[in-house]
Amino acid sequence: MADFQQTIAKLFPEATFEQADTLMVNIADAQWHSLAKQLKENPQLGFDYLITIVGMDWKESMGCVYYLQNKHNDVISVKVTTTDRENPMLHSVADLWAIAGIYEREVYDFFGIVFIGNPDMRRLFLSIDWKGFPLRKDYDENPDINPVPTDNERQSDFTYTYVETPDGKVEKKEVRVFEPEDFVVNIGPQHPATHGVLRFRTAVDGETIKKIDVYMGYIHRGVEKICEKDTYPQTLHFMDRLDYFSAHPYHHGLCMTIEEAAGIEVPRRAQVIRVIMDELSRIASHCLFMGTFCMDLGATTMLFYTLRVREQILDIMDRTCGARMTFNYECIGGVMQDIHADFVKDVHALLDVLPANIKEYNKVFTGNVIAKNRMEGVGVLTRENAINWSVTGPSGRASGWSCDVRKTHPYSIYSELEFDEVIHTEGDSMARFKVRLEEIEQSARIIAQLIDNIPDGDYCAKVPKVIKLPVGHWFRMVEGCRGVFGVYLESDGSTMPYRLKLVTPSLPAAAVVNHLTAGSKIADLITIGGSLDYIVPDMDR
Repeated sequence: MADFQQTIAKLFPEATFEQADTLMVNIADAQWHSLAKQLKENPQLGFDYLITIVGMDWKESMGCVYYLQNKHNDVISVKVTTTDRENPMLHSVADLWAIAGIYEREVYDFFGIVFIGNPDMRRLFLSIDWKGFPLRKDYDENPDINPVPTDNERQSDFTYTYVETPDGKVEKKEVRVFEPEDFVVNIGPQHPATHGVLRFRTAVDGETIKKIDVYMGYIHRGVEKICEKDTYPQTLHFMDRLDYFSAHPYHHGLCMTIEEAAGIEVPRRAQVIRVIMDELSRIASHCLFMGTFCMDLGATTMLFYTLRVREQILDIMDRTCGARMTFNYECIGGVMQDIHADFVKDVHALLDVLPANIKEYNKVFTGNVIAKNRMEGVGVLTRENAINWSVTGPSGRASGWSCDVRKTHPYSIYSELEFDEVIHTEGDSMARFKVRLEEIEQSARIIAQLIDNIPDGDYCAKVPKVIKLPVGHWFRMVEGCRGVFGVYLESDGSTMPYRLKLVTPSLPAAAVVNHLTAGSKIADLITIGGSLDYIVPDMDR
């Protein structure tokens, strides 16, 4: 990190630095785009992966914290602020990282910060008529200001962009989303059409897709806003309600962030149980992905094959957690209660049947000529574009990108375990399918190393009844079932988070659909969307 600081300091003498969860660079907005360009393109830096943009309201100022990662898996952050609360503006970096266009729209939606140069400054989740910006600290929460509408959803064929003129002024320009002659159809928000409750406004030429404008916001519940009024233990149960298949890994990520901030040491027994639960979740998630994806393509039989394993795992979860979907099992310091008496026996029974099941999946579907025709060469995402769009998890690894957090930033006990990162290079829908299938084998391999070696001892550390974190901020990542799940936590020293930003893999996965489908057929959209395996509550928090 010292080398990065020296390189940046030489290029930008006005920049200041602080060491927190990562090296943080403080830079004025006027220099931000130049710094961003250097961070990405300078071979000594090479930060080509934009993990997230965290919008912030510090009351005396507003701004963003950008988290970036390079090919060596080094992470740094950049802080850019403005003191103008009436018309807050920062310069866009959407021309450098494709995913920044969507991330900046999210910040605009909730904080009202306009990004100069972003070609599409519309709200992302909330309706175009929404009054105010909910994550600002001075937001008026009176429900009468934003009554629940009963008429049809309003939409517009126009958006806005803010352009800087040569004399330094900023002009607001109206831009068309589609051309006047475009024939636009709605695909979704019915689940079978869009692999989740979202809507693709699709410009088509016959059956060929010209452009997709994705509409989110159908399941928005304001989780990040609600968490600002909850104590740290109360924030945990929302993790089950983002990506419900990744409930255990998401709990793990939030607990780990809070534990690090509070200086809580988790007992070894709890760490082993957490990893087993994470990998059971991954197997169950990938099984359901295969079943529903095949059903999207019309192969209903596959769903029943994969549900057998998923049901077996949910039975295991039910006995220990008392639930089959929203488990709320991990807690600050460990897990809620010890494993069921039959847990080890039941997990062994699962491991015994997995090889035969995987063989069946390949026989029924992977080698099927119709499946090959629908999936091979369809929706090709190159490694460069996977990074540019921040598409992580199995979808990123199917494009040849080594992005498994369990390997790049090992947490808990993953560094002690033997398993392979599954990587394919084709980048098509079939590769995304195969990566998940092979990851089931690797998760089973991890579980097999742990299931007979669960140590004795406490399953939860003794933690204070009232948890207060010191003033500061922390950022941690875990590998969810669909990719990188990040937690940005900022504390003002109270019992509640000042800001809790949840970085989820499904938002980039949905954002890249337009890039992947341009020039493809409508039928291919179903294949591509299904192969990305996004979960709408995960993108739309």
